[in-house]
Parts: sequence; C-alpha cells; structure tokens
Amino acid sequence: QVQLVESGGGLVQTGGSLRLSCAASGRTFSIHYMGWFRQAPGKERELVAAISWSDGSTYYTDSVKGRFTISRDKDKNTMALQMNSLEPEDTAVYYCSARRILSTVYGDWGQGTQVTVSS
Repeated sequence: QVQLVESGGGLVQTGGSLRLSCAASGRTFSIHYMGWFRQAPGKERELVAAISWSDGSTYYTDSVKGRFTISRDKDKNTMALQMNSLEPEDTAVYYCSARRILSTVYGDWGQGTQVTVSS
C-alpha cells in the first residue's frame, strides 16, 4: 500500500497562486504514475494533472494547461502541483493519488485538501 498526505490548500483570490504538496510513503517503489484529482460540489471527480514516476512525463486537463505545473521528486517521494492564475472554477477539494505498476486505476488516495478561489 502507498500512503499519501497532501498539504498546501487554502483560500486565494482570483489570479493568485497556491502550491499543493503530496508526500508518499510505504510501497513507493510500486508507483507508476501519480496524479492530482479534484472534486467540486455537485461534480464528478476529475483528473487535473498526472506525472510518470519514472520519466517525469506529464498530462494536464485542458482547463489547467499553461496555469498548473506538476512535478515530482523521486528521492524525497514527493509530488507538487503549482497552481497559478487561479480562477473561481478551480475551487474544489484536491486529492493526491497513485497508480501502481500493473494497475490500470488510481488506487491509493490522500485525504484531500480544500482549495477555494474567491472572485
């Protein structure tokens, strides 16, 4: 199992920035991808960004391209999401998640951290 702990959420005004961090522990050698998901009230959880644990290749959903940057530090077993030019539509609970080698789903989850962007 992989344990994940997020930090860094909060309240920010439109156009502001926040940096989310995720610390992984446990069977970190089994991580294939890590991702940031978010869920706004009344909406489904969506994948915002993902990163390959091995080569660092990245994926972003269209609505955050050019504003968010995902990164990882394999030595420290951490992942981050730098969020710039935040918009009220980015308000959600953000979750860190891991997808393990030989798995097709993200099966390990953090507890979530609230991001609120005021207009």
